[in-house]
Amino acid sequence: MAAHPVDEKLPALKMATSGLQHVAAMYAGVVAPPLIVGAAVGLSATDLTFLTGACLFTAGLATFLQTLGIWKIGARLPFVNGVTFAGVAPMTAVVASTEDKSDALPIIFGAVIVAGLLGFVAAPFFSKAIRFFPPVVTGSVITLIGVSLLPVAFGWAQGPDPKADDYGSTTFLALAGITLLIVLLLRRFTRGFVKQIAVLLGLIVGTLVAIPFGVTDFSPVAHADVVGFPTPFHFGAPQFQLAAILSLCVVMVVSMTESTADMLALGEIVERPADERTIAAGLRADTLGSALSPLFNGFMCSAFAQNIGLVAMTRIRSRYVVATGGGFLVLMGLCPMAASLIAVVPRPVLGGAGIVLFGSVAASGIQTLMRAGLERDNNVLIVAVSLAVGIIPITAPEFYHAFPETAKIVLDSGISTGCITAVVLNLLFNHLGKGREAHDVTHPMEAGEEIAAVH
Repeated sequence: MAAHPVDEKLPALKMATSGLQHVAAMYAGVVAPPLIVGAAVGLSATDLTFLTGACLFTAGLATFLQTLGIWKIGARLPFVNGVTFAGVAPMTAVVASTEDKSDALPIIFGAVIVAGLLGFVAAPFFSKAIRFFPPVVTGSVITLIGVSLLPVAFGWAQGPDPKADDYGSTTFLALAGITLLIVLLLRRFTRGFVKQIAVLLGLIVGTLVAIPFGVTDFSPVAHADVVGFPTPFHFGAPQFQLAAILSLCVVMVVSMTESTADMLALGEIVERPADERTIAAGLRADTLGSALSPLFNGFMCSAFAQNIGLVAMTRIRSRYVVATGGGFLVLMGLCPMAASLIAVVPRPVLGGAGIVLFGSVAASGIQTLMRAGLERDNNVLIVAVSLAVGIIPITAPEFYHAFPETAKIVLDSGISTGCITAVVLNLLFNHLGKGREAHDVTHPMEAGEEIAAVH
Protein backbone atom coordinates (compact mmCIF):
# COMPACT_ATOMS: atom_id res chain seq x y z
CA MET A 1 0.00 0.00 0.00
CA ALA A 2 1.41 3.38 -1.05
CA ALA A 3 2.34 5.80 1.72
CA HIS A 4 0.18 8.87 2.27
CA PRO A 5 1.82 11.98 0.70
CA VAL A 6 2.41 13.28 4.23
CA ASP A 7 4.61 10.27 5.01
CA GLU A 8 6.37 10.19 1.63
CA LYS A 9 10.17 10.41 1.53
CA LEU A 10 11.32 12.32 -1.54
CA PRO A 11 14.69 12.16 -3.36
CA ALA A 12 17.52 13.91 -1.51
CA LEU A 13 17.84 16.93 -3.84
CA LYS A 14 14.11 17.55 -3.87
CA MET A 15 13.97 17.14 -0.10
CA ALA A 16 16.80 19.63 0.43
CA THR A 17 15.57 22.35 -1.94
CA SER A 18 11.96 22.07 -0.78
CA GLY A 19 13.08 22.18 2.86
CA LEU A 20 15.22 25.23 2.17
CA GLN A 21 12.20 26.87 0.57
CA HIS A 22 10.30 26.45 3.85
CA VAL A 23 13.17 28.04 5.77
CA ALA A 24 13.27 31.00 3.38
CA ALA A 25 9.52 31.52 3.83
CA MET A 26 9.65 31.67 7.63
CA TYR A 27 13.14 33.03 8.33
CA ALA A 28 12.07 36.65 8.81
CA GLY A 29 9.34 35.58 11.22
CA VAL A 30 11.81 33.63 13.38
CA VAL A 31 14.50 36.31 13.65
CA ALA A 32 12.17 39.29 14.19
CA PRO A 33 11.17 38.53 17.84
CA PRO A 34 14.73 38.03 19.15
CA LEU A 35 15.88 41.17 17.32
CA ILE A 36 13.06 43.23 18.86
CA VAL A 37 13.40 41.83 22.39
CA GLY A 38 17.20 41.87 22.24
CA ALA A 39 17.20 45.51 21.18
CA ALA A 40 14.81 46.34 24.05
CA VAL A 41 17.20 44.66 26.52
CA GLY A 42 20.11 46.58 25.00
CA LEU A 43 22.18 43.58 23.92
CA SER A 44 25.46 44.10 22.14
CA ALA A 45 25.70 43.15 18.46
CA THR A 46 27.47 39.92 19.46
CA ASP A 47 24.83 38.92 21.99
CA LEU A 48 22.04 39.90 19.59
CA THR A 49 23.52 37.60 16.95
CA PHE A 50 23.81 34.85 19.58
CA LEU A 51 20.14 35.26 20.61
CA THR A 52 18.99 35.13 16.98
CA GLY A 53 21.03 31.99 16.32
CA ALA A 54 19.63 30.40 19.47
CA CYS A 55 16.06 31.03 18.26
CA LEU A 56 16.88 29.45 14.89
CA PHE A 57 18.39 26.42 16.68
CA THR A 58 15.39 25.92 18.98
CA ALA A 59 12.98 26.43 16.06
CA GLY A 60 14.70 23.52 14.32
CA LEU A 61 14.40 21.30 17.41
CA ALA A 62 10.71 22.19 17.79
CA THR A 63 10.15 21.44 14.10
CA PHE A 64 11.69 17.99 14.59
CA LEU A 65 9.32 17.37 17.49
CA GLN A 66 6.32 18.43 15.40
CA THR A 67 7.12 16.64 12.14
CA LEU A 68 8.90 13.46 13.24
CA GLY A 69 7.40 13.13 16.70
CA ILE A 70 8.18 10.90 19.64
CA TRP A 71 5.62 8.92 21.63
CA LYS A 72 2.42 11.02 21.74
CA ILE A 73 4.26 14.22 20.93
CA GLY A 74 4.08 15.78 17.46
CA ALA A 75 1.24 16.14 14.95
CA ARG A 76 3.45 14.41 12.34
CA LEU A 77 2.24 16.92 9.76
CA PRO A 78 4.41 19.23 7.60
CA PHE A 79 4.55 21.98 10.23
CA VAL A 80 7.41 24.43 10.72
CA ASN A 81 7.71 25.61 14.32
CA GLY A 82 9.36 28.82 15.40
CA VAL A 83 9.22 31.77 17.79
CA THR A 84 5.65 33.03 18.13
CA PHE A 85 5.22 36.75 17.52
CA ALA A 86 2.33 36.82 20.02
CA GLY A 87 4.90 36.88 22.82
CA VAL A 88 6.78 39.96 21.63
CA ALA A 89 4.56 42.58 23.31
CA PRO A 90 4.45 40.91 26.77
CA MET A 91 8.18 40.10 26.61
CA THR A 92 9.07 43.72 25.84
CA ALA A 93 6.71 44.72 28.67
CA VAL A 94 8.70 42.46 31.00
CA VAL A 95 11.90 44.13 29.81
CA ALA A 96 10.43 47.59 30.43
CA SER A 97 9.33 46.68 33.98
CA THR A 98 12.71 45.15 34.93
CA GLU A 99 15.08 47.62 36.58
CA ASP A 100 18.22 45.58 35.97
CA LYS A 101 18.05 44.70 32.27
CA SER A 102 20.46 41.80 32.79
CA ASP A 103 17.63 40.04 34.66
CA ALA A 104 15.07 40.59 31.87
CA LEU A 105 15.93 37.59 29.69
CA PRO A 106 16.23 35.14 32.65
CA ILE A 107 12.78 36.30 33.86
CA ILE A 108 11.35 35.79 30.35
CA PHE A 109 12.95 32.35 30.08
CA GLY A 110 11.55 31.31 33.46
CA ALA A 111 8.04 32.41 32.44
CA VAL A 112 8.28 30.55 29.11
CA ILE A 113 9.35 27.34 30.87
CA VAL A 114 6.38 27.45 33.27
CA ALA A 115 3.90 28.38 30.52
CA GLY A 116 5.24 25.58 28.32
CA LEU A 117 4.96 22.93 31.03
CA LEU A 118 1.43 24.02 31.98
CA GLY A 119 0.47 23.99 28.30
CA PHE A 120 1.87 20.49 27.91
CA VAL A 121 -0.35 19.25 30.75
CA ALA A 122 -3.39 21.06 29.31
CA ALA A 123 -2.88 19.87 25.71
CA PRO A 124 -5.17 16.78 25.80
CA PHE A 125 -7.98 18.82 27.39
CA PHE A 126 -7.50 21.71 24.97
CA SER A 127 -7.67 19.33 22.01
CA LYS A 128 -11.21 18.26 22.90
CA ALA A 129 -12.36 21.56 21.41
CA ILE A 130 -12.07 19.86 18.00
CA ARG A 131 -15.80 19.13 17.96
CA PHE A 132 -16.44 22.86 18.01
CA PHE A 133 -14.61 23.30 14.67
CA PRO A 134 -16.97 22.27 11.82
CA PRO A 135 -16.18 23.53 8.27
CA VAL A 136 -17.97 26.84 8.87
CA VAL A 137 -15.56 27.55 11.74
CA THR A 138 -12.39 26.09 10.22
CA GLY A 139 -13.04 27.77 6.89
CA SER A 140 -13.47 31.15 8.59
CA VAL A 141 -10.30 30.66 10.64
CA ILE A 142 -8.19 29.46 7.69
CA THR A 143 -9.33 32.45 5.65
CA LEU A 144 -8.44 34.73 8.55
CA ILE A 145 -4.98 33.21 8.85
CA GLY A 146 -4.27 34.10 5.24
CA VAL A 147 -5.81 37.56 5.46
CA SER A 148 -3.95 38.30 8.72
CA LEU A 149 -0.63 37.35 7.14
CA LEU A 150 -1.04 39.42 3.97
CA PRO A 151 -0.23 42.75 5.70
CA VAL A 152 3.10 41.18 6.72
CA ALA A 153 3.88 40.57 3.05
CA PHE A 154 2.81 44.11 2.14
CA GLY A 155 5.08 45.48 4.88
CA TRP A 156 8.01 43.43 3.58
CA ALA A 157 7.36 44.68 0.05
CA GLN A 158 7.80 48.28 1.19
CA GLY A 159 11.27 47.76 2.62
CA PRO A 160 13.16 46.74 5.76
CA ASP A 161 12.71 49.91 7.84
CA PRO A 162 9.31 51.65 8.18
CA LYS A 163 11.08 54.77 9.49
CA ALA A 164 13.42 55.10 6.50
CA ASP A 165 12.83 57.76 3.85
CA ASP A 166 12.79 55.18 1.07
CA TYR A 167 10.19 52.96 2.76
CA GLY A 168 7.56 52.11 0.16
CA SER A 169 9.65 53.51 -2.68
CA THR A 170 8.99 52.51 -6.28
CA THR A 171 12.27 50.55 -6.25
CA PHE A 172 11.17 48.35 -3.36
CA LEU A 173 7.68 47.86 -4.77
CA ALA A 174 9.12 47.05 -8.20
CA LEU A 175 11.39 44.37 -6.70
CA ALA A 176 8.40 42.85 -4.90
CA GLY A 177 6.40 42.94 -8.14
CA ILE A 178 9.24 41.35 -10.14
CA THR A 179 9.57 38.53 -7.57
CA LEU A 180 5.81 37.96 -7.63
CA LEU A 181 5.86 37.90 -11.44
CA ILE A 182 8.74 35.40 -11.50
CA VAL A 183 6.91 33.05 -9.12
CA LEU A 184 3.71 33.31 -11.18
CA LEU A 185 5.50 32.68 -14.48
CA LEU A 186 7.34 29.67 -13.04
CA ARG A 187 4.08 28.28 -11.70
CA ARG A 188 2.34 28.84 -15.04
CA PHE A 189 4.95 27.73 -17.57
CA THR A 190 7.04 25.07 -15.80
CA ARG A 191 6.29 21.57 -14.63
CA GLY A 192 7.32 19.06 -11.99
CA PHE A 193 10.13 19.88 -9.62
CA VAL A 194 10.86 23.37 -10.98
CA LYS A 195 7.21 24.31 -10.55
CA GLN A 196 7.22 23.05 -6.97
CA ILE A 197 10.25 25.15 -5.95
CA ALA A 198 9.00 28.24 -7.78
CA VAL A 199 9.06 30.30 -4.57
CA LEU A 200 12.69 29.43 -3.80
CA LEU A 201 13.72 30.20 -7.38
CA GLY A 202 11.76 33.46 -7.20
CA LEU A 203 13.64 34.45 -4.04
CA ILE A 204 17.01 33.65 -5.64
CA VAL A 205 16.30 35.51 -8.89
CA GLY A 206 14.70 38.41 -7.01
CA THR A 207 17.80 38.71 -4.81
CA LEU A 208 20.07 38.74 -7.88
CA VAL A 209 17.89 41.39 -9.57
CA ALA A 210 18.12 43.52 -6.42
CA ILE A 211 21.94 43.63 -6.46
CA PRO A 212 22.28 46.48 -9.04
CA PHE A 213 19.83 48.57 -7.01
CA GLY A 214 22.05 48.34 -3.94
CA VAL A 215 19.29 46.65 -1.95
CA THR A 216 21.05 43.33 -1.39
CA ASP A 217 23.30 43.53 1.68
CA PHE A 218 26.07 40.92 1.92
CA SER A 219 27.61 42.34 5.11
CA PRO A 220 25.87 39.76 7.38
CA VAL A 221 27.87 37.03 5.59
CA ALA A 222 31.15 38.89 5.91
CA HIS A 223 30.78 39.47 9.66
CA ALA A 224 29.25 36.11 10.64
CA ASP A 225 31.16 33.41 12.51
CA VAL A 226 31.54 30.02 10.88
CA VAL A 227 30.75 28.04 14.02
CA GLY A 228 28.72 28.93 17.09
CA PHE A 229 26.74 26.93 19.65
CA PRO A 230 23.88 28.29 21.79
CA THR A 231 25.45 27.63 25.20
CA PRO A 232 22.75 26.65 27.73
CA PHE A 233 21.62 29.54 29.93
CA HIS A 234 24.06 31.93 28.25
CA PHE A 235 22.20 34.93 29.72
CA GLY A 236 21.83 33.45 33.22
CA ALA A 237 19.71 30.87 35.03
CA PRO A 238 15.94 31.30 34.60
CA GLN A 239 14.11 33.41 37.18
CA PHE A 240 10.47 32.92 38.07
CA GLN A 241 8.37 36.06 38.50
CA LEU A 242 4.60 35.69 38.92
CA ALA A 243 3.53 38.65 36.75
CA ALA A 244 5.72 37.51 33.85
CA ILE A 245 4.50 33.92 34.22
CA LEU A 246 0.83 34.97 34.11
CA SER A 247 1.47 37.15 31.07
CA LEU A 248 3.24 34.37 29.15
CA CYS A 249 0.53 31.85 30.16
CA VAL A 250 -2.01 34.07 28.40
CA VAL A 251 0.28 34.07 25.35
CA MET A 252 0.44 30.26 25.57
CA VAL A 253 -3.36 30.02 25.43
CA VAL A 254 -3.40 32.32 22.40
CA SER A 255 -0.62 30.28 20.79
CA MET A 256 -2.47 26.99 21.43
CA THR A 257 -5.65 28.44 19.92
CA GLU A 258 -3.79 29.55 16.80
CA SER A 259 -1.92 26.23 16.56
CA THR A 260 -5.21 24.33 16.76
CA ALA A 261 -6.55 26.43 13.89
CA ASP A 262 -3.32 25.93 11.94
CA MET A 263 -3.45 22.15 12.40
CA LEU A 264 -7.05 22.06 11.21
CA ALA A 265 -6.08 24.17 8.19
CA LEU A 266 -3.08 22.05 7.29
CA GLY A 267 -5.03 18.83 7.81
CA GLU A 268 -7.52 20.02 5.20
CA ILE A 269 -4.79 21.02 2.77
CA VAL A 270 -2.83 17.75 2.98
CA GLU A 271 -6.02 15.69 3.03
CA ARG A 272 -5.31 14.16 6.41
CA PRO A 273 -7.87 15.86 8.67
CA ALA A 274 -6.54 16.66 12.14
CA ASP A 275 -8.54 14.75 14.75
CA GLU A 276 -8.49 15.17 18.52
CA ARG A 277 -5.48 12.88 18.94
CA THR A 278 -3.48 14.71 16.26
CA ILE A 279 -4.23 18.11 17.79
CA ALA A 280 -3.29 16.90 21.28
CA ALA A 281 0.01 15.54 19.95
CA GLY A 282 0.67 18.74 18.01
CA LEU A 283 -0.03 20.92 21.04
CA ARG A 284 2.29 18.75 23.13
CA ALA A 285 5.05 19.39 20.58
CA ASP A 286 4.40 23.14 20.66
CA THR A 287 4.37 23.34 24.44
CA LEU A 288 7.27 20.97 25.08
CA GLY A 289 9.31 22.77 22.43
CA SER A 290 8.51 26.03 24.24
CA ALA A 291 9.47 24.61 27.65
CA LEU A 292 12.82 23.30 26.34
CA SER A 293 13.60 26.37 24.21
CA PRO A 294 14.87 28.60 27.09
CA LEU A 295 17.48 25.94 27.92
CA PHE A 296 19.22 27.05 24.70
CA ASN A 297 18.22 30.73 25.09
CA GLY A 298 15.15 30.57 22.83
CA PHE A 299 11.59 31.85 23.24
CA MET A 300 8.10 30.34 23.05
CA CYS A 301 7.52 28.25 19.90
CA SER A 302 4.40 27.63 17.84
CA ALA A 303 3.41 26.47 14.36
CA PHE A 304 4.13 28.95 11.55
CA ALA A 305 1.03 29.74 9.52
CA GLN A 306 2.96 31.16 6.55
CA ASN A 307 4.38 27.74 5.74
CA ILE A 308 0.86 26.38 5.35
CA GLY A 309 0.62 28.60 2.27
CA LEU A 310 3.75 27.02 0.85
CA VAL A 311 2.31 23.52 1.32
CA ALA A 312 -0.96 24.64 -0.27
CA MET A 313 0.77 26.15 -3.29
CA THR A 314 3.48 23.57 -3.99
CA ARG A 315 1.37 20.53 -3.05
CA ILE A 316 4.51 19.00 -1.52
CA ARG A 317 2.91 17.49 1.56
CA SER A 318 5.75 15.39 2.96
CA ARG A 319 6.50 16.03 6.62
CA TYR A 320 10.05 14.86 5.95
CA VAL A 321 10.57 17.87 3.69
CA VAL A 322 9.70 20.16 6.60
CA ALA A 323 11.86 18.06 8.93
CA THR A 324 14.71 18.71 6.49
CA GLY A 325 13.92 22.41 6.83
CA GLY A 326 14.20 21.91 10.59
CA GLY A 327 17.63 20.43 10.00
CA PHE A 328 18.65 23.57 8.11
CA LEU A 329 17.41 25.68 11.04
CA VAL A 330 19.54 23.68 13.48
CA LEU A 331 22.58 24.09 11.19
CA MET A 332 21.95 27.82 10.99
CA GLY A 333 21.88 27.98 14.77
CA LEU A 334 25.22 26.17 14.84
CA CYS A 335 26.68 28.06 11.87
CA PRO A 336 25.86 31.79 11.92
CA MET A 337 27.42 32.20 8.47
CA ALA A 338 24.84 29.80 7.00
CA ALA A 339 22.05 31.72 8.72
CA SER A 340 23.34 34.96 7.24
CA LEU A 341 22.87 33.63 3.69
CA ILE A 342 19.09 33.65 4.17
CA ALA A 343 19.37 37.10 5.73
CA VAL A 344 20.81 38.37 2.42
CA VAL A 345 17.38 38.06 0.74
CA PRO A 346 16.01 41.64 0.61
CA ARG A 347 12.75 42.25 2.45
CA PRO A 348 10.88 43.44 -0.70
CA VAL A 349 11.79 40.16 -2.43
CA LEU A 350 10.32 38.24 0.53
CA GLY A 351 7.24 40.44 0.27
CA GLY A 352 6.63 39.54 -3.38
CA ALA A 353 6.81 35.82 -2.59
CA GLY A 354 4.74 36.30 0.58
CA ILE A 355 1.78 37.63 -1.40
CA VAL A 356 1.50 34.28 -3.18
CA LEU A 357 2.10 32.22 -0.04
CA PHE A 358 -0.30 34.00 2.27
CA GLY A 359 -2.94 34.48 -0.40
CA SER A 360 -2.86 30.71 -0.93
CA VAL A 361 -3.83 30.20 2.73
CA ALA A 362 -6.83 32.49 2.36
CA ALA A 363 -7.82 30.66 -0.84
CA SER A 364 -7.68 27.34 1.04
CA GLY A 365 -10.04 28.80 3.63
CA ILE A 366 -12.48 29.80 0.92
CA GLN A 367 -12.34 26.26 -0.47
CA THR A 368 -13.26 24.93 2.97
CA LEU A 369 -16.12 27.44 3.28
CA MET A 370 -17.55 26.09 0.03
CA ARG A 371 -18.30 22.89 1.98
CA ALA A 372 -19.70 24.75 4.98
CA GLY A 373 -23.35 24.96 3.96
CA LEU A 374 -23.44 28.68 3.18
CA GLU A 375 -26.91 28.31 1.71
CA ARG A 376 -28.08 28.62 5.32
CA ASP A 377 -28.25 32.13 6.73
CA ASN A 378 -26.92 31.05 10.14
CA ASN A 379 -23.64 29.94 8.60
CA VAL A 380 -23.36 33.08 6.47
CA LEU A 381 -23.74 35.18 9.62
CA ILE A 382 -21.11 33.13 11.45
CA VAL A 383 -18.63 33.67 8.62
CA ALA A 384 -19.51 37.35 8.21
CA VAL A 385 -19.13 38.32 11.87
CA SER A 386 -16.08 36.10 12.48
CA LEU A 387 -14.20 37.60 9.54
CA ALA A 388 -15.21 41.12 10.58
CA VAL A 389 -14.01 40.63 14.17
CA GLY A 390 -10.81 38.94 13.02
CA ILE A 391 -9.95 41.74 10.61
CA ILE A 392 -10.28 44.47 13.28
CA PRO A 393 -6.60 44.33 14.42
CA ILE A 394 -5.52 44.61 10.78
CA THR A 395 -7.76 47.47 9.63
CA ALA A 396 -7.98 49.35 12.95
CA PRO A 397 -4.82 48.57 14.98
CA GLU A 398 -5.77 51.02 17.76
CA PHE A 399 -9.32 49.69 18.13
CA TYR A 400 -8.59 48.07 21.51
CA HIS A 401 -6.25 50.79 22.83
CA ALA A 402 -8.38 51.41 25.95
CA PHE A 403 -8.24 47.76 27.07
CA PRO A 404 -5.72 46.41 29.62
CA GLU A 405 -2.44 45.13 28.20
CA THR A 406 -3.25 41.55 29.25
CA ALA A 407 -6.53 41.61 27.31
CA LYS A 408 -4.83 43.13 24.28
CA ILE A 409 -2.56 40.08 24.01
CA VAL A 410 -5.66 38.17 22.91
CA LEU A 411 -7.60 40.98 21.24
CA ASP A 412 -4.70 42.07 19.03
CA SER A 413 -4.54 38.59 17.51
CA GLY A 414 -7.17 38.58 14.76
CA ILE A 415 -6.79 34.83 14.35
CA SER A 416 -7.61 34.22 18.02
CA THR A 417 -10.53 36.65 18.23
CA GLY A 418 -11.96 35.43 14.92
CA CYS A 419 -11.59 31.81 16.00
CA ILE A 420 -13.30 32.42 19.35
CA THR A 421 -16.09 34.38 17.65
CA ALA A 422 -16.69 31.61 15.09
CA VAL A 423 -16.82 28.91 17.78
CA VAL A 424 -19.21 30.89 20.00
CA LEU A 425 -21.53 31.87 17.13
CA ASN A 426 -21.57 28.29 15.82
CA LEU A 427 -22.68 27.10 19.26
CA LEU A 428 -25.30 29.85 19.48
CA PHE A 429 -26.81 29.43 16.02
CA ASN A 430 -26.34 25.73 15.29
CA HIS A 431 -26.40 23.96 18.65
CA LEU A 432 -28.21 25.85 21.41
CA GLY A 433 -32.00 26.00 21.62
CA LYS A 434 -34.64 25.22 19.06
CA GLY A 435 -35.04 28.63 17.56
CA ARG A 436 -35.62 29.42 13.96
CA GLU A 437 -34.35 26.67 11.64
CA ALA A 438 -31.25 27.47 9.63
CA HIS A 439 -32.93 26.71 6.29
CA ASP A 440 -35.78 29.22 6.79
CA VAL A 441 -33.65 31.99 5.31
CA THR A 442 -31.04 31.54 2.60
CA HIS A 443 -29.35 34.92 2.96
CA PRO A 444 -28.85 37.17 6.01
CA MET A 445 -30.29 40.18 4.16
CA GLU A 446 -33.36 38.33 2.85
CA ALA A 447 -36.70 38.57 4.66
CA GLY A 448 -37.96 35.43 6.39
CA GLU A 449 -41.32 33.84 5.68
CA GLU A 450 -43.01 35.40 8.67
CA ILE A 451 -41.80 38.88 7.65
CA ALA A 452 -42.93 38.34 4.06
CA ALA A 453 -46.35 37.26 5.32
CA VAL A 454 -46.79 40.54 7.20
CA HIS A 455 -45.98 42.51 4.06
